Amino acid sequence: MTPLSLATKTLSPFLLPTDKKCYYPRTHSFPSNGHRQTERGHDFETGDSFFRSESAIGRDLGILAASLYKKSEGSLRVLDALCGCGIRSLRYLVEAEADFVCANDANDEYRRIVVSNLSQVPRVLMGGERRWVVTHFDANRLMAEFYLQRDFFDLIDIDSFGSDSSFLRSAFNALKLGGLLYVTSTDGYSSGGHRPDQHYGFISYCTLCGNSEAFSWDELGQITCPCNNQKVSGSLIVSGPLWTGPLHNAAYIKEMLNLTEQWGWAGNGRGTDLEKLLEQMVDESDPQLPFGYIKLDEVLMQICLSSFRSLIR
Repeated sequence: MTPLSLATKTLSPFLLPTDKKCYYPRTHSFPSNGHRQTERGHDFETGDSFFRSESAIGRDLGILAASLYKKSEGSLRVLDALCGCGIRSLRYLVEAEADFVCANDANDEYRRIVVSNLSQVPRVLMGGERRWVVTHFDANRLMAEFYLQRDFFDLIDIDSFGSDSSFLRSAFNALKLGGLLYVTSTDGYSSGGHRPDQHYGFISYCTLCGNSEAFSWDELGQITCPCNNQKVSGSLIVSGPLWTGPLHNAAYIKEMLNLTEQWGWAGNGRGTDLEKLLEQMVDESDPQLPFGYIKLDEVLMQICLSSFRSLIR
C-alpha cells in the first residue's frame, strides 16, 4: 500500500486500497472526444460518463447549500463521492468556492474527462495546499477510509443511480458534525426514516368515500373510516410509515432563494424553473400544511361524471 494524503491542511498520511488509483494530474491537456456541455457558464466534457442536463436544477441546489455553508462556517471541504464527469466538483470549486474537493468515481476510465474538466481550476494553491484531487475507489470504501483516519468533510455529495441507501451509513461517518449530506438518486426511491417519534405516521385512504386521514404509531390497529361507523373496513388502504412533518427548513430555503437572485439565477420577473422550485419549497415548509395533495384532473373528472349522470337521470 502507498501512503497518500488527501487533506488540504493536515498532511498526516493514510493508507488507501491499492486496487484502484488515486490520481494527481500533471500539467498537461488531454484530447477531447467532442462530447461537450455548458452549464451555468462552465464548459465541460462528458465523454461516455452518465450525464443528464435535466438534473441541472438538482446541481444548483447543492451549490447553493454549499455556498451558504461556506459563508457561515468560513471553510468548505467537499467529497463528490460519485462524480461522473466531474461537473459537480467543478461547480463546487468555482461557484461555492470550496477550499478542497475530492472528486471520486469508481470507474477509472473517466479519469481523463474528470481531470480535464477540473483543470480549469488550479490544482495547487500558492502555499502548496491542494484544491482538488481525483480518486477512483468504491465510494463506501473511500468514505470508510476517511472515517478511520478521522478526516471529515463539510459536505458529501452522493448522486447515485438507483437507491442511495447503501451509501448513507458510510457518508454519515465521514461527515463533520453539523455538515451537509446532499443526496440525489436517478431511478431510485427516496430513503425512509426510522424514528417513529419524529414526524412519522401512517396515511389511510378509503376506496369507498375517498376520505384520507393521518394516524400515529400508537393508533395502529385502530385505523377506521367515518363511512363505516368507526369499524375496521376492507375499503381502507394504509401507507406508511411516512414523513408527515414539514418538508423543508423555510429560513434556509429563503436564504438559497436570495442567493439565486444575487447570482442572477432568478429574479427580474423571469420566473426560472429554479426560482419556482425554491418558492414551492418555501410553501411546502409550512408546518400547518396538511399531508398529501389533490389531483385536480381527477376531481374535475368526477364532477363531469356526476353532472353527466344527473343529465341521464
